[in-house]
This record gives sequence, structure tokens and C-alpha cells, in this order.
Amino acid sequence: MRGGLNRRRLLQSSASFAALGAAGCATAPPAPLGKPSIALAPIRAEASRLFDITVCLRPFRAAGPRLDSEEVGRKLVVHNYGHGGSGWSLSWGSAHVAVGKAMQSSPKEIAVIGCGAIGLTSAIVAQQAGAQVTIYAREMLADTRSARATGSWTPDSRIALDTAVSPDFPALWEKMARISFATYRRYLGLPGNPVEWTDRYFLSGGAHDGHGPAGALPFASFRDRIVDIWPASEELPPGATPFPATSSVRRTSLMQFNIADYGHILLGDFFAAGGRFVHAEFASLGEVSRLKENVIVNCTGYGARALCRDESVVPVRGQMGWLIPQPEVNYGVYYDGVLALSRRDGIGIQMLEGGDMRGYGDPNETVDRAESEEGVRRIAALYANM
Repeated sequence: MRGGLNRRRLLQSSASFAALGAAGCATAPPAPLGKPSIALAPIRAEASRLFDITVCLRPFRAAGPRLDSEEVGRKLVVHNYGHGGSGWSLSWGSAHVAVGKAMQSSPKEIAVIGCGAIGLTSAIVAQQAGAQVTIYAREMLADTRSARATGSWTPDSRIALDTAVSPDFPALWEKMARISFATYRRYLGLPGNPVEWTDRYFLSGGAHDGHGPAGALPFASFRDRIVDIWPASEELPPGATPFPATSSVRRTSLMQFNIADYGHILLGDFFAAGGRFVHAEFASLGEVSRLKENVIVNCTGYGARALCRDESVVPVRGQMGWLIPQPEVNYGVYYDGVLALSRRDGIGIQMLEGGDMRGYGDPNETVDRAESEEGVRRIAALYANM
């Protein structure tokens, strides 16, 4: 699980937005007088257009994802969980690390526990390595927490704490990020746009802009290790966009996962390669060890807290309100503590006020409609001034 943007950066001032393009920044040429040089269709931000509200719990671990292995009842269990807000982003690289350990004894069959982003990619990588794979899970992808993620390429979003990671973790993170990025390259341009690049505009000047609460944890960032594949951001001159002149505007581009279509492709690839899915629920690793497969990859996300009795997994609550899709809107905008992100299946409205600490330690998955309506109201105020 479970995606989400790097909240610390999004809530910084206009000067700090430059960190979103660690490869450097450029200043766009001056816009001509009068009409803005960048045309952007407005978002119809109306509470009456909210057709769904979803909540997910991101599985954060201060030391980073768990990728070790252990023997349980004579079975090899390889763990692959705890990716914070970087589950979709790091899924392919993380799968290569975990499956590499699982395949050391060249098993003919592998069990994967969990059918979210990490579970599905691990299953496909294991198939590519020559194993027959069965996924055991309570839900298929559409009903998992992964399906409620923001769906943006944010490989270091709540991935770990600077003070808790091992010395070799940054290099491991870079390996996972690069493998994942290269794999997503193969999905660009496919029918349905399962993965695509979209522009994001970060505006200052909102009443709720800030640097996050006092005492915020030191979340790790390793973005400077992949500046060659991370697009630069640029500061746009006044008048270049239709946004109010009172806001400074920075623009960057990010990969976006259209989860409904992309997930459908992943499931199709898994089944086409002979994969099997079995509805199952486990209360402990002891129960998992009774599966017929001798090698098991545990991809249970936040569920690993209970399954593995792993209290290092901390829930980070995130909520998305969904406005009816607008095909003419093909960008995202951050303003006044709110992210509005247009996807093929809807326009997500996500409150980010509070930075990376927002939702930290909160296991509540109950929908809060007032929160989403407040986010819609703030975005509506932006467009009312355009």
C-alpha cells in the first residue's frame, strides 16, 4: 500500500517547492501580455459532484520496508511489506529484491500472501523467474487498500526515518526506485493510459500553507540519488497560468498510475501466465506455514502488523474524495493545503495540511465527509478567483 505524495515537500513555501525537482529548476520564458500562455481547464469543485470517498492506511516502518526472510514451520517466508506512501512507486523494485531471495532454492511453486500493489508485482516477478504462483488473499486488488491510493510516483514518500535506517538502506532504496522506474516505462503509451506523465502545479499563498506541526518526525528523503530520472521543476512567471496573480506557481511532472486500468492489466498478466488466486485469511504466520508451497512471500501491507505481530508497522491514514471525472482536466494542483489530482477514474481531493504527520498513527478507516467537503471548498475558492 499505499500510495500518497511526499507531504513535507508539498506543504513548504514556494522556495522549497524547488526540492520537488532535485535535478534543478528552470524559469519559463515570460508570458505574453493578456492571455495566459498555459491553458488549463478548470476543475468543477462542487460538493455535489463528490461521488465517492475512500480511506486507506499506509503501512509505515521507521526502518523502511521489511525485506528479510525467516523459517516458519520449515517453510521459508520472505517479507515484503511496510512501504509507507511508496507502495505503488517501489513495487517492482521491491518485488525483485524479495523474489530474488525466494528463488535462491529454485522452488517450482511460490505462494504470495496479499493481492495489493506489492503482492501482484511480486507474483508476476516470481512467474517471470519460472515459478508457478498462487496468490492467497482476503480480497482481490479492487478491494484492497492499494486500490485507494493516490496513484503518483512518490518513491520516497514516508519510506523511512532518517534516524532509523541502516547505512546500506539508501543504496537499496535507489536500486528499488530505478528498477521500478524502468519497469513503469514499459506501461507508458499503452491503451487506457495505465501509466502516464502529468503536470502538477504547486501554488503558494493559501491561508493554510505551512511547514507542518511542531515536533514532526524526520522522514527520510533520498531523491538526490535519482536526479537523472527525476524531472526538474520550474518556477512560472506571473501571468503564465490562469491561476491568481497572488500565487507563485511551480510546475513539475510526475508519473501517475491510473489504478483501475493498471490494476486490471496486472491481474490479466498474472492469470495469463497461469497464476491462481485463492480466497484466504490468516491469523498468524503459523497458519501461513500450513500452505502446500515451501516458499512464501508475505506482501500483506498494513495487515502484517497483526499477521506478524509487528508493532513497528504504523498506520498513516489518508482520505481521498472523488469528484466526477473531467477528461479535459489532465493536471494536478496543490493549493491551500489540498491536492486536486485528475485521474481517468475521477478527480481526487486530498487534504495534505499537516505534512507527513497528517494521519500518522491513526488507524481509523471511517470516512469523514466533512474533510473531503472542506478540501473541495478550498479548491473551489482557487478557481473562483481565476
